[in-house]
Amino acid sequence: MLALAPIFLCAPLVALYHQFSLPTPSVHQYDPHTNLPHPSEATIMSYAKYLSEDIGYRTPGTREHAEADAWMVRKAEELKSLCEDVVKKEKGRKLECEVWRQEGSGSHRFDMMGSRLYKTYVNLSNIILRISDGTERGKESAVLINAHVDSTLPSPGATDDALPVGVMLECARVLVETEGWEPTYSVIFLFNNAEESLQDGSHLYATQHPTASTVKAVLNLEAAGTKGPELLFQATSKEMIEAYSHVPRPYGTIIADEVFSSGILLSDTDFRQFELYLNVSGLDMAVVGNSYMYHMRGDVVDNIEPGVAQRMAENSLALLRFLSSDESPIPRLANGFDPPRTVFFSHLGMFVTYSFRTAKIMYVTLLAASVGLVWATGVKSLRTGFGAVLSALVGALIGANAVAFVMTSVLGRGMSWFKAEYHPVILYGCAAAVGSLITQLPFSKTGPKATTHTLERPALAALLLVQISLAAVVQLCNIGSSLAPFLGSISIFTALCVDAVLARRWQSSHVQHKVIKNGNGLAKANGKHLNGGKQLNGGKQLNGGYEEQEGDRVSLWVYAIAMITPLTTGIQMLAAALVVFVPLTGRIGEDAPGEFIIASIVSVVGAYTVSFSVPFAHRFGSHMLRRALILAVLALGATMAFFYAQDPFDDKHQKRLFVLHMEDLLTGEQHLHLAAADGAPGFDGLVHDIAAKFGVEGSSAMAVVMDDHNSDWDPVYPFSAFLSPFKVELPLDPAYVAPWPLDDQFKVTAVNDVVDLQAGERRLTLKIDHPGIIWTVIAFDAHVLEWTLDSSPPDEFARHHIKEASFYGTDTWSVSMTIKHPVASPVVDDQGSDLGSGLKINFIGIQEKRMWPGKKAESDGSPAMKLFEEFDEWIAVRTGGTVDPMLLGCVRGETVI
Repeated sequence: MLALAPIFLCAPLVALYHQFSLPTPSVHQYDPHTNLPHPSEATIMSYAKYLSEDIGYRTPGTREHAEADAWMVRKAEELKSLCEDVVKKEKGRKLECEVWRQEGSGSHRFDMMGSRLYKTYVNLSNIILRISDGTERGKESAVLINAHVDSTLPSPGATDDALPVGVMLECARVLVETEGWEPTYSVIFLFNNAEESLQDGSHLYATQHPTASTVKAVLNLEAAGTKGPELLFQATSKEMIEAYSHVPRPYGTIIADEVFSSGILLSDTDFRQFELYLNVSGLDMAVVGNSYMYHMRGDVVDNIEPGVAQRMAENSLALLRFLSSDESPIPRLANGFDPPRTVFFSHLGMFVTYSFRTAKIMYVTLLAASVGLVWATGVKSLRTGFGAVLSALVGALIGANAVAFVMTSVLGRGMSWFKAEYHPVILYGCAAAVGSLITQLPFSKTGPKATTHTLERPALAALLLVQISLAAVVQLCNIGSSLAPFLGSISIFTALCVDAVLARRWQSSHVQHKVIKNGNGLAKANGKHLNGGKQLNGGKQLNGGYEEQEGDRVSLWVYAIAMITPLTTGIQMLAAALVVFVPLTGRIGEDAPGEFIIASIVSVVGAYTVSFSVPFAHRFGSHMLRRALILAVLALGATMAFFYAQDPFDDKHQKRLFVLHMEDLLTGEQHLHLAAADGAPGFDGLVHDIAAKFGVEGSSAMAVVMDDHNSDWDPVYPFSAFLSPFKVELPLDPAYVAPWPLDDQFKVTAVNDVVDLQAGERRLTLKIDHPGIIWTVIAFDAHVLEWTLDSSPPDEFARHHIKEASFYGTDTWSVSMTIKHPVASPVVDDQGSDLGSGLKINFIGIQEKRMWPGKKAESDGSPAMKLFEEFDEWIAVRTGGTVDPMLLGCVRGETVI
């Protein structure tokens, strides 16, 4: 074990170094040695800081969002002026920069998380910069690079997405200032203004801007974290995968692509709109490390790791240079594209690609060669080896998930590993080891004729055949993630080839000695006795002992070779998976099996990473196997005790708390709505403490059912499906008077209302007036026959949600529809009272000046903002800074029309 330790320790460290290394940030915009322009991280960070801290929370519909829009126009115009100055200096250079500020309205369907949702927007804007050679031919085809200027409700958005905005600005500057650079194909920089309101800005561009039809390829820059390299997690054509091979620091695999495409992450980006409406291929890349800060207050410049911006800028610039050059694949993409059938992966700084056809040939060939090798070397007890290998995987899964059950359901300490992405490896790695070792006990000595060393080589051969068979079968189903078992099988196949050579040489130069073990000691076959052992007669068993053949041991060189690929590949997969999934468990809902998802990831990927441990466990016999099991059990007990004592959250890994101050426009009642999006312990106690501190005296927090008819949480629909909500009644300030007459404030009315009794139809236009209210939502039950949202409403009586996001100062929107009349069910209010016939509309929105801390500097002194100020200070003390609350002041109502 000491001999193998350097490989076991160094291989993962080398792999992690290549996976997470970042370049040295550049302070200067020009190389000090060559004076050539290059991306400057310092400049990018200054842009990110201005957007996220000087302007602040840029939620669509807010004043800050409008300020960011104006700043973005200025920066685009500055680049255009720079471009014109460069052309004047370099006479004859073919270079043209054009700027548009697009403004428009529209609507689109946005299905997410199994929910059907309709989006509408009014007067939203985008800023577009196109760099071309100035010719019509050069403008006919373009590569689009996109980032969004806005931020989401509870976050200043330094990385999401101010950092990519700064990256794009620097890339544009470097391209313009690069002497002699002339794009064969134009480059369009889209600074879209409404991604966080569910991709309204990208929809506006894709469906309404005149340059959209020229886009043949897309690069989308995103961020869900603040550290590490940007991950390529979507690549939608062979040509764009080949283009990515030109970046200086690649990081992406087909495994990430297929996991994201499966929908398991329940997330999406602007890339969706470009695919849907422009039918183009491209690359989707995002910073994902330390995503504890994703959509949180902690998404600020100080939390961005040095080198993150530099790496994204250098990779993006390389892509833009290649895609705009004569070597670009854009001509091949001009007439459409086929979904990629290409395996791709980055490994130890290299980027490797090959086709699915090549993959099938390689995997099947290696499978045939592996079968031939095992047959030629005469491996015995292969069936037992298969049993050992497969039972080890099952045991690891069961062991890890059993501990997950104990931690959550018995000890009540779910998510105890949340503080660090690697913590689950410690807890569930030990659990998986215990489960795996237990399953090996029946294979270590099954009877008096069993031998201690005969299972080592069979287990290694079985491991090879299992992995390569899995790779070949899965790849024949056109699933590129079969890459993982294929890479693992390469090193095992090589190791067994080396073992065959070493075994033959050993047998030709040594006389094998048969040794017998029993309770009395050892004896050699030549008739001499040691420690009272019995003599062997031709190697036959005596007195219940069993044979050992030293020649059955594989060389340590076999393990040294077999370990390399599983260790390096597996540790990269495990690190990438945990970086994404561990923080994600803080936002996937209380009822989601987050603990078991993490346990399964660690056990399966961990079993792959140390797959060589199964044959190694049989190297020293059943006695050592039992010792190893005892040590693993002790280690598991210690780790469970350690994590039992852990608080899952701290000030860098905070719990998300959703808080809505709700004012009912009709009754005047005010409530505090509280919800969590994780299954960590302690939420119920926190809610009751909040009720005792801020609620009506003597009242308690009431648990609320979350379903499509709970309109109180519609501002965050459909994410609201993940929440576990409570409702706290707030005391009313007798001196408070609502600052609006109801008739002039937030309301829903019907215009152009016509009922056709003969046809059983009603045609109307719903008009929503919402001065001072943003992100309005209406929800109603009806059988819609047609409307202005899309051409295919559900052909049934159903619940409909329509969400709005508009530019600052826009306070009206509408939707026209034809519905079946009368409605299919009686209309009642929230208390069950009959409201008569008509269409019941629930409506809700966020008060633009009542979001904390985004509007902290301009508090209007309302009950909501007074409560938020006190609440923010109180919860910081109560939880020690481990909770990050989203504090929104909302108004709601309902009407029948």
